Amino acid sequence: LVARGISPTLQSHPGKPVGPWALLQAARAVPAKADDDPVESRRAAYTAELAQGTERFFEPRRATCPWCDSTALSTRVRTPDLTQFKPGEFVIDECTVCGLAFQNPRLNLDGLDFYYRDFYDGLGAGEADFLFSQSEPSYRGRVALAARHATPRTWLDVGTGYGHFCVVAAGLLPSTRFDGLDFGSSVEEGRQRGWIANAYRGLFPEVAADLAGRYDLVSMHHYLEHTREPRAELEAAWTALAPGGHLLIEVPDPQSRFARVLGRYWVPWLQPQHQQLLTVAHLTSALEVMGFTMVEVERGPVRQPVDIAGAFWLLFGHLAPWPRVPWRDPPT
Repeated sequence: LVARGISPTLQSHPGKPVGPWALLQAARAVPAKADDDPVESRRAAYTAELAQGTERFFEPRRATCPWCDSTALSTRVRTPDLTQFKPGEFVIDECTVCGLAFQNPRLNLDGLDFYYRDFYDGLGAGEADFLFSQSEPSYRGRVALAARHATPRTWLDVGTGYGHFCVVAAGLLPSTRFDGLDFGSSVEEGRQRGWIANAYRGLFPEVAADLAGRYDLVSMHHYLEHTREPRAELEAAWTALAPGGHLLIEVPDPQSRFARVLGRYWVPWLQPQHQQLLTVAHLTSALEVMGFTMVEVERGPVRQPVDIAGAFWLLFGHLAPWPRVPWRDPPT
């Protein structure tokens, strides 16, 4: 077998303020009142859905770790939805044996659909597009890390969104073709914008066989923590890679100092979207079993230093949540 390499990046995000008021302004932007107000046009559907309760959005609570099956669990975080303010409480448990932090009870597929809705698309599309466009230094850092180990001709970015990373990376690697994969419609818009060459819409494990051996590099930037079965995602990457190809992973680090200090106001908990947060030990062990060879682990330098600014943003939103959203009663 030809050895394949991986370059996982786990970042601890020391908190350097980076314009919290700019983020706040983007997150709070609302349309002017009109007959076709997108908030009010969604209110009836959300009201009907919430009348059925939110308990149906959760799977049964687990008594064991989904990674190592240990029963040694402790509750690490309890939090409401601090970004959209949709109803519900969410719990992050931690396995004291392997260190996995995971949502427990976990959202089912209906729950994921409900809590993702109007975050990256719909009401939240403009804000998400804006925030992704502000991460160019991070994107450049990812390319620099990969370039130390590979000169890819073909690059697949999994969880690409609109392809903000790809359009920046293409400017640095003009001979590389960047394709994108995502579950949402944003990947198709990214192709229409010309930011990615080929757009694949769907779940990576389900489409990987059609992409077998096509890519010199596969990247997963802040993607694995959103997935339900991370091992299946890693196996899909193995399938899509050509012999000798590289896998680049970037995930938030639940072992970081700020994750402990900031508690539920640490932005990367991102409840209820994040299903589990893997440590470098989880990634290393799983990938080596599959046949990958680790070529670099980088826990710094940090390229998305938003911990402190983000914590203040979440705290402010928790104390004074924006009232004009269709899943809350309208202001009186």
